[in-house]
Amino acid sequence: MQEYHLTAISHLEEHHWYNERLVATALDALKKNGFDVVYAPNREDALKILLSSIPANARVGVGGSVTLREVGIVEALKNRGNVVADHWTQGATLEDKLAIRRSHLSSDVFLSSANAVTLDGKLVNADGTGNRVAAMIFGPRKVIIVIGLNKIVKNLEEALQRIRNVAAPLNSKRLGLHSPCGETGKCDEEDCDPPDRSCNVITILERRPDKTDTTVMLVGESLGF
Repeated sequence: MQEYHLTAISHLEEHHWYNERLVATALDALKKNGFDVVYAPNREDALKILLSSIPANARVGVGGSVTLREVGIVEALKNRGNVVADHWTQGATLEDKLAIRRSHLSSDVFLSSANAVTLDGKLVNADGTGNRVAAMIFGPRKVIIVIGLNKIVKNLEEALQRIRNVAAPLNSKRLGLHSPCGETGKCDEEDCDPPDRSCNVITILERRPDKTDTTVMLVGESLGF
């Protein structure tokens, strides 16, 4: 039993080493592509770094993101007293949610995640409405994108595969959409149409948008979809 335990520890160390190499490669590429970069070993450190980076008087827009909720930043900002534009707020009407989404474009800080980040430093996203990717590209004074290591992929092809076969099915299930991937867990792009299609808008940030102050935070654990 003791010998097995030592072997298990060794394997964990190897996974840790491998993940560190992936994150380091992605961070270097993102920095080369003009993004400010931050590394947080875990969600607890990510929360601390985010809170220290966002002024207490900042108006903060929050994109639709499971990652941000798992980090705990949305509730932490609300509890601290920041004005937070969060369209996931319970009880918000459809009209309220649209107004909140539009307000993201004029926020002091916009928080989001990404569906995939490639090892050559590209950020790839798919949206049903497009509000999240719109605010990531231009409008807010500051954009911070928080990404778990589970979203690191080799290239654009793998990024799109991840979006269609991992992120889209999980998000469609969360939202109760009756799309092919929301029903079966498998992408069927030819038979996937509005209003339940969640991949209407696909964006690739090959470099940092030149008028948007953008920081990408990679977190050394799996987060979100």
